[in-house]
Amino acid sequence: MRLDRYCKEFEGTLFVNEPLKKAVDDIYKYPLKEFARETLNRQLKTGISDDQLAALVISLREEDKLAIVNEDEQTNKEPQIICSLGLN
Repeated sequence: MRLDRYCKEFEGTLFVNEPLKKAVDDIYKYPLKEFARETLNRQLKTGISDDQLAALVISLREEDKLAIVNEDEQTNKEPQIICSLGLN
């Protein structure tokens, strides 16, 4: 949510670039890798600024440490109904 707010606040400036938009998109579309989840949680607890958070997310994505992305699965993926009661 912080990154989304940051992107909206600085839209059209040099702070919001294509790598940041792609990283935020990956966060919404794909599950985070364990390393990224631990790193982001640790940094958020220490009070990282929005600028630093954006830079961290971009670097994690560039190093392929941000999200579990499976392009083959995503191209033909159809919507699924998931039971809201938690039953499988």
